[in-house]
Amino acid sequence: MIARCSLALAALLGLASAVGAQTYTAPGPRGPMAVVGTQPASVSSAPVTTTVRVLFDRAVDLASVDAASFRVFGRHSGAARGAYALIAGGLGVEFTPDDDFSAGEVVWVNLARTIRGLDGTRLRAAGYAFQFGTEVQPSGGSFTQYAVLSNNHGEQTRIYGAAGTDLNHDGYPDLTTVNEVSADLRVFLNLADGTGNYGPFLPPEPIGDEASPNATADFDNDGDADICAAASSSEDVWILLGSGDGSFGPAQSISVGQEPHGIAALDVDGDADFDIVNCNNASNNLSLMLNDGSGVFGPPSFFDGGVDGEYGLAAGDMDHDGIADLVVAGRDGSHVRTLRGNGNGTFTPAGAAQGSGGQTWVVTLGDVDGDGDLDASTANSTSGTAGILKNTGTGVFKPVSTVTIGAHTVSTDLGDLDGDGDLDWAVSSFGGGFWRFYRNDGSGSFAFWFHVTAPSNPSCAILLDTDNDGDLDLALTDEIADVVVLMKNN
Repeated sequence: MIARCSLALAALLGLASAVGAQTYTAPGPRGPMAVVGTQPASVSSAPVTTTVRVLFDRAVDLASVDAASFRVFGRHSGAARGAYALIAGGLGVEFTPDDDFSAGEVVWVNLARTIRGLDGTRLRAAGYAFQFGTEVQPSGGSFTQYAVLSNNHGEQTRIYGAAGTDLNHDGYPDLTTVNEVSADLRVFLNLADGTGNYGPFLPPEPIGDEASPNATADFDNDGDADICAAASSSEDVWILLGSGDGSFGPAQSISVGQEPHGIAALDVDGDADFDIVNCNNASNNLSLMLNDGSGVFGPPSFFDGGVDGEYGLAAGDMDHDGIADLVVAGRDGSHVRTLRGNGNGTFTPAGAAQGSGGQTWVVTLGDVDGDGDLDASTANSTSGTAGILKNTGTGVFKPVSTVTIGAHTVSTDLGDLDGDGDLDWAVSSFGGGFWRFYRNDGSGSFAFWFHVTAPSNPSCAILLDTDNDGDLDLALTDEIADVVVLMKNN
């Protein structure tokens, strides 16, 4: 599917370029403007130096394209800024970033419904969204511990996890820990000297009690990375807007349902800004908070996640319609289910819920079998298992394939750790006191690879390029030892 999309777009670009600059008008009825191709293709892999191209079915009015209507955000590199130009005889737009993306990251592209053609028509009301990954350099896939970061000054913080996103525009991913007991965020700035080392954490940023998973995005479109997290004890979602130097401005907190956990940032309504959805386990539902475009969020609306005991959450385009969807994991019922985005802030279940292999805490997305569809991985808590669910291409999952971890399993992460072009698998076991890694054979079948013993009890693994050498390194969080173990890819 990726190859077909890329070849089709390349052919269209070549044909349109031969027509001439911004004089071509596609024949046919003038319905809403439509996206007919992208480079990189959705759910594909591209060099860190890539430009982003979008081809439309009619000539584009470049005056309608800017950093508000054509947004690009990398999970590790943060908000991308750059130049927009017409290509393909005016039928396409090319975005050239000012800086490279980070190796092995997921990049979101959100297009607003305000983009218009020279004929005055606009993109559909749902806008258009897609994501792609960035390539990593081949490596042997062996790792050496090179540093341990302390997350406290003697007090307990209990690291739930961390975000590996560049907060200060130096081109290196920083680490922001999310802490349950100290109820705060703590930022470690990358020294940006190519060593992968980090300075001591900055003054803590207070958030709610027992904060759980996080998501990063540029919520206010100022070019700085922001963060949101759900706090299960205080039963609220916290949004902190980055200042561009590693610190954050005053937080916004929004009361949601009971025992909130999983959280995702995505555009649900076609305006290109990132909205927020979170799981409420005890309330057995999801909360949606709409962004007004300035990073201020409205009160939550609640809807059913289609599983029992919503706990884990991830976002991605599961059916290739250019609208972001949700994948919801239910801890109590041991199921996952795709909710297809309708582009207007509502969602529709995609088929029946599929068994997840256990009581799922965390779900993550990635194309594990190279077919161009986003698949799911699950961490199944006290069931002591982890699972892989392959997507049929419609958002409906095939039956789960599980591995036995044998102890409380709290996190799952996907990334190309050996640079062979497929996603490998990292599983964190709090109860077992280890991180376990599985190598992908390219078809989505995984074999045990290596094992890292934790100082105490792991909470998650962040797969990121700490030293900007083009391969993925490891930042491993231990929530009882209150440390981040850094391991370099050799």
